[in-house]
Amino acid sequence: MNGRLCKLKKLIKVCQFRLTILALAASSLYLEADPIPQLNYAHITQTIESQYGERAGKRIRAWFKILDEAKDLEDSDKILMVNNFFNLFHFIDDIKLWGNKNYWATPMEFIGVSGGDCEDFSIAKYFTLLQLGISEDKLRITMVKATSVNQYHMVLAYYETPSSIPLVLDNLDKSIKPATQRKDLIPVYSFNGRQLWLNKEKGRGVLAGSSSKLAKWNDLKHRLGVERLKQPKLKLE
Repeated sequence: MNGRLCKLKKLIKVCQFRLTILALAASSLYLEADPIPQLNYAHITQTIESQYGERAGKRIRAWFKILDEAKDLEDSDKILMVNNFFNLFHFIDDIKLWGNKNYWATPMEFIGVSGGDCEDFSIAKYFTLLQLGISEDKLRITMVKATSVNQYHMVLAYYETPSSIPLVLDNLDKSIKPATQRKDLIPVYSFNGRQLWLNKEKGRGVLAGSSSKLAKWNDLKHRLGVERLKQPKLKLE
């Protein structure tokens, strides 16, 4: 186990993720999920428009439309709509957009500026699907090695059941596919709002503790909403 952790830390250092994995008591591995907030459409729209402009207001309205139209659909339709919506956004490196080599944007910032990197695509999809009522037990934000571009990458995985092969929501390959069909992705670790896993296969992985040990995840959750929006260094529109 120690060798696996050391290898993971080495991989994460390369892609500038800071991950500290500690031995945790069993009681700390299962934390209560944060409640899904009720959204104030008018306040969010007004704030997004004031911070990022009129076109950003149109994007947030399109996002609200998806929330309204997809809320009663099957999970398969929800993940398809959300994946297609966010894959229309621009890919851009953090250092160019935010002036920070590894900034995890909130969904509101991602929608506001109309772009981001792989973490931002995955995070926006994750929180949108939670908002649509999909259980976080079915979702994993997953760090992988993408052999097609020879770099570390982040995707969102959806598990229909605990034993299912996950479906991969990705901004590189925009089609939703089972992980077994994504031979270009080598899983490293995955997490959701409660837990952290080490991955050696294209499955669920080995439970390694609470996701609260991810500093950037904690920082992201602190900035959710529209009260702490950051301005980009580069305007995409």
